[in-house]
Formats: sequence, structure tokens, C-alpha cells
Amino acid sequence: MQAKKKQSKADITIIRIEKAIRDIYNEIDKSIPLHSPCFRGKERDYVQDCIQTGWVSSVGEYVSRLEEMVAGFTGARYAIATVNGTAAIYVSLVLAGVREGDGVLCPAFTFVGTVNPIIYSRAVPVFMDSDPLSLGMDPVKVESYLGGQCTRGQDGYPYEKRTGRRISACLPMHAYGFPVNMARTLDVCREYGVAVIEDAAEALGSWYGEQHCGTMGTLGAFSFNGNKTITTGGGGMIVTNAGDLARKAKHLTTTAKVDHTWNYMHDDVGYNFRMPNLNAALGCAQMENLEFLLARKEEQAARLIEIIADVEGVEAVSPRTGKANHWLNLVRVSPVDRDEILYGLNERGIQARASWMPVCDMLPYKNFDQFEVNSARELYASVICLPNGCL
Repeated sequence: MQAKKKQSKADITIIRIEKAIRDIYNEIDKSIPLHSPCFRGKERDYVQDCIQTGWVSSVGEYVSRLEEMVAGFTGARYAIATVNGTAAIYVSLVLAGVREGDGVLCPAFTFVGTVNPIIYSRAVPVFMDSDPLSLGMDPVKVESYLGGQCTRGQDGYPYEKRTGRRISACLPMHAYGFPVNMARTLDVCREYGVAVIEDAAEALGSWYGEQHCGTMGTLGAFSFNGNKTITTGGGGMIVTNAGDLARKAKHLTTTAKVDHTWNYMHDDVGYNFRMPNLNAALGCAQMENLEFLLARKEEQAARLIEIIADVEGVEAVSPRTGKANHWLNLVRVSPVDRDEILYGLNERGIQARASWMPVCDMLPYKNFDQFEVNSARELYASVICLPNGCL
């Protein structure tokens, strides 16, 4: 008689995590996605209203309403809707004065959508390391880089000693909705005259102290992709407290068209980046249920932390610098077992994902500057993403 195969440590981890996720969702055998949109309000009514009235494109009352709702919720003075979060970041870089050939500090540990707009701007990404606790850009490393690798130019900006490249902006990203250490980041960037643009794509409902993520820098960018806490299908938002930047953002994203009843006049090279009214209608209904969605995510995250507390080799990742929105559930596992755990969970119908490979290790970005990104690589090797959505 053949002996029963002994379960490995990874096997036990897979079984325990699967049980925890299924207990939380109260699903015995159904596949559980990493994240799925939750439509429980007036989404159908608002979208149908757009269809019936014919206001489906980039002009309509739902666009303005969504901007007001996001500004009101986050505490930003102004919000400007865009077609997606990538466009929001790109326009923010333009508004912040990033020029061709400038260096832009960005995290290595991030989704590639943070970095691609830097290339669109014909600027150069400079990859920085992450704080292993907050998961966001490490302000200590930023200070070390600006103080040691750069020298102050006559215009007040830091210039990289090796290349002579001007460093004009810093693009911290609130990874998975975990707030970056913004106090230290802002202090360092102010000292060196570098504009701060917050990538808050995943951070709607996340707070650093009394301020909402995305509202502390010169500009902030949100995403409302289908997998985000709220969705407009595809869409994004620029937020700022500066009226001149808000007006220019709206102008540029509306093809820089001069307002006129019948004439088509454009006074700048603009972009067709405005969010359609149809998408904004979906977003308005989603915003009406945002508090419910955030509360549900927080509850599910707390239950997972409680359930897996005694699972050997698994550690829940919790926010260390502020209040996170718990967009996804994150856990640390042994790098040796990571891929086996991911494979096993997906085989059992639990959609789990690796965290981001450092962008500087990806083919398009391997030849760009990086500054001590060891923590970013360690995070990629050990952090995995587990479901925290709405079935």
C-alpha cells in the first residue's frame, strides 16, 4: 500500500489561506476573483438617463457632479475628470513643469502605469527604493539621493552630478492604498525645490493623518478602472488645491478649446482626455456607496488578519503610516514558497497575484537610473495579493 504523501509547508499555507478567504466570502466552492466591481445602487438608472437624454460623451452633468463628489470626499479644492489614471498622471507632469530630459523620481515598486507617463513626457524615470513597512517610496533614500547624487543649480533645482540632468518632480505612489510617509517626503522635496505629484490611483479612501491621499502634493491622480474601489469602467481624476492648475488641467484635457458658441479655436496643444458622461454616471452611483464599500473592505481585511494570525510563515501586511482603504489584502510569505502558494491558490479558485516586479527590472526600463532598490525587490519576492472585493 502506497504511503500518503506528507503535506509540505506550502501545501498547509495554501489550505489555510483558501479556508480563510472562503470563510470571509461565505463561498464553499465558487471561484473568488481578486477584485470585482460592486453595483448595488443607482448605476443602471444614471447610465440609462445618459442614454435617454443623449448626453453620453465628454460633456454632461454627471462629469461635473462626479468632480464635485470626489473633491468633496477627498477635501481637495478642485477635481478634474480624465479618461483614465494614466492620463491624469501625464497631464499632472505637464502642469508641474516637467520638461523633456528632466529626471522624475519614482518608486521601483509600483504598477507600470506610474512610470509610463514619465516617458510620454519625454522625461527620464529615476527609480527609488521603497520603505518595507509603508510599501511606498522611501523618503530617507530620496533625501540621500538628492543630497548625495545631486547638486543645486542656479535655478534652485537639483541637478544630477553624473548626467547634469535636472530633477524637477517626485512621483510617490500609495501602493495598494497604503499611505506613503508624506510628511517626510514633502519636507525633503520642498527643501530641494522638487514638485510632488501623488499617484493615488489605488488610494481612494486612504488617509495620511487628517489629509486624504492625493491632496498633499502639488497635484494628485486617481484611477477608476474596473478593478478599483469604485469604478467608472475606465476613468481617472486630477485633484489639486491650486486654482490656476485646475483651470489649465480642464482646458488641456478638453483639447485646449477656447469657449465659444460656434467657433472652434484652440490656443494650445491639448488632449482629448475628458471622461465621458456615460462613465461619470456610473461613477456618481459608485461614489454614493463609497462609505459602504470602504467599511466592507475594512471588515474583511480585519477578519483575514485575525484568521491567519496563527498561520506559520504568513504575515498580514498592515498600514504603518495612516489609514489604508484595504483595496486588496496583502500578506508576506517566504520567497522560497511564493510561487508554489500562488499556483496552489489559483488552482483552488482563489485568484491571488504576485505584487509588482520592480519596474526597473522590466525590459523597457532596465537601462534607466536606479538608486538602492533592494527593498523593492524584497517586497516583490515576498508580498502576494489576496481578494478583497464584493461578490
